[in-house]
Amino acid sequence: MDFSELNKVIDENNTFLITAHVNPDADAIGSELALYYALKELKKEVRVINHSETPYNLEFLDEDNIVEKFDHEKHAKVIEQSEVLFALDLNQSNRLVSMEKHFLASSGIKICIDHHPDKGEFADHFLIDTDVSATGQLIYDFIAQSQEIKLNYNMALNIYAAIITDTGAFKYDRTTPRVHYIAADLLEHGVEPSYVFDQIYDQSPIGKIKLLGFALGTMRLNKSSEIAYMTITREMLEKTGALESDVDGFVNYCLAVENVKIGLLFFELKDGIKVSFRSKGKIPINKLAAEFKGGGHLNAAGTRLFNADLNDYQKQIVNAAEKYLGGEN
Repeated sequence: MDFSELNKVIDENNTFLITAHVNPDADAIGSELALYYALKELKKEVRVINHSETPYNLEFLDEDNIVEKFDHEKHAKVIEQSEVLFALDLNQSNRLVSMEKHFLASSGIKICIDHHPDKGEFADHFLIDTDVSATGQLIYDFIAQSQEIKLNYNMALNIYAAIITDTGAFKYDRTTPRVHYIAADLLEHGVEPSYVFDQIYDQSPIGKIKLLGFALGTMRLNKSSEIAYMTITREMLEKTGALESDVDGFVNYCLAVENVKIGLLFFELKDGIKVSFRSKGKIPINKLAAEFKGGGHLNAAGTRLFNADLNDYQKQIVNAAEKYLGGEN
């Protein structure tokens, strides 16, 4: 990817705002912090502000408490007056939620760095590559091409977290030879794989494990046994004391069932429902998600349906998924 225009923008400006999507994952948080440390190497003024809290299992990435949770009184002017605004790991401005109007109102230069398809038109510059494993990989490439930024441990740790999660611990299709080369370089800079894996995957509160038990108990198969789906209700969340963010990754258990090609997770929210879509092979699950105002990657996508009832959509979505079992649509 050509980073010459990005380098020019960075050289010519001093104040930077970095943000990412609602309910950030490790790719979002890791990309933000890696870019933050890179810009600080260039002596820039940088703020990282998100709509959502950082998930507890990613707090180890931000021991210096760099990431701030958006507060209108504190941050509206900061956003609108920043010379350059980065939106990472998203390509639709509505994923900024409460920050969106301030982001769009800013006269600053807006830059989107992402790896998802179907971008919206909200930025001045788009650095998007849908073939890379993670947005963090693009941040690595940017740092690698720079003559002034030297990769350090903080950058490496965050990029590694971004890549390991978005590759499913190096098992997804976009785990290329280059991804392993990058991972090796990150390890050369002090990253310990066992530590990162333990922090992200093996430090779950008991409430999350109990919630997973409830969710697994709801798993159902369609008639052909090629679609598995689970349901999580508000009542389950309250019984276990789990958080909404604890649900991330649960849908993957659907794909662990023999012969299953499509996995669905239906999550009841206060103001609607969230549906997570997963698939195997060449089944374009993002197209199914798009039918219900969502989007994502070929094999991983999602949607949020506001003011929607779980019972109204579950059967409809499962039925719609069946036409994708043959592969590409």
